[in-house]
Amino acid sequence: MPALSQSIAIAETRSTPRRGPSRGLDAVFRTCSYAAALLVLLVLAGILGSILYGGWPAFREFGFGFLTSSAWNIGTEQYGALVAVIGTLASAVIALLIGVPVSLGIAIFLTQLCPGWARKPVAMTIELLAAVPSIIYGMWGLFIFAPIFARFVQIPLSNLVEGLPVVGTLLYARVPSGVGIFTAGIILAIMIVPFIASIARDMLDQIPTVLRESAYGIGCTTWEVVRHVLVPQAAVSIIGAIMLGLGRALGETMAVTFVVGNANRLSASIFDPSSTIASRIANEFNEADGLQLNALMALGCILFVITFIVLIVARLLTRRVRAA
Repeated sequence: MPALSQSIAIAETRSTPRRGPSRGLDAVFRTCSYAAALLVLLVLAGILGSILYGGWPAFREFGFGFLTSSAWNIGTEQYGALVAVIGTLASAVIALLIGVPVSLGIAIFLTQLCPGWARKPVAMTIELLAAVPSIIYGMWGLFIFAPIFARFVQIPLSNLVEGLPVVGTLLYARVPSGVGIFTAGIILAIMIVPFIASIARDMLDQIPTVLRESAYGIGCTTWEVVRHVLVPQAAVSIIGAIMLGLGRALGETMAVTFVVGNANRLSASIFDPSSTIASRIANEFNEADGLQLNALMALGCILFVITFIVLIVARLLTRRVRAA
């Protein structure tokens, strides 16, 4: 009986000829893939070309002084990008300094220390933060966080450091309203934590279990396993996650517009109001005309260049980590 069944299976296999690969479908698939990749490049080139075309009159009018000037006077048509650029970089750096350690701590807790029953609820809660609209973060930051921050942090800290040489300049708030560069950095840190933590957690989960068990088997502590086994194995992905968070922090608009203060002011204090490129464009673009519109488009070009530089740095860092 088994021999009869085997003979029938062999006969059916021989009776149905094997179809060869379809060259037509393969050509269509290849063409669609090339078209998708080309479409992305064309869209990117179109965006860059349009903002460069719109911002060129400002670059031609002010030259290199557009990057080094802090003036932004609509009446006299004097525009400079220095305040917005410094505000963008400062708020993004503050967001990374706060958000990266918190994100890595969350990822390590979820993969190494969290009990099994709590792992999924905690992970879902962290990921839900990414679904909150940015305007909600901005409203919460302006109406809830800023008054609390001003009352319990800015005012006591300003009274404590007033008159000190360096710390007094950096942490003194002339008008402790709760809004400013540091507040914007905190809100951005909350916004980038879900992205960095989720990617870092997934990468740590994909590390082979045998590496962890071997490290624990030779007597390593949890800190030693994380420091010498997990982080080096996932270093490339962690760097990519951090750069993704940095890109989000650099380009965030609505949340920062609510809490940064929107003041064209250069200040050494991180508690004073300032502005970013995205917030200035959001505030003035609808009513802008003439050279002001060109200056805003030029700010968009600068933000594009900054993001491109961040991408290049990320590539160089990942290449160095892989080589090591």
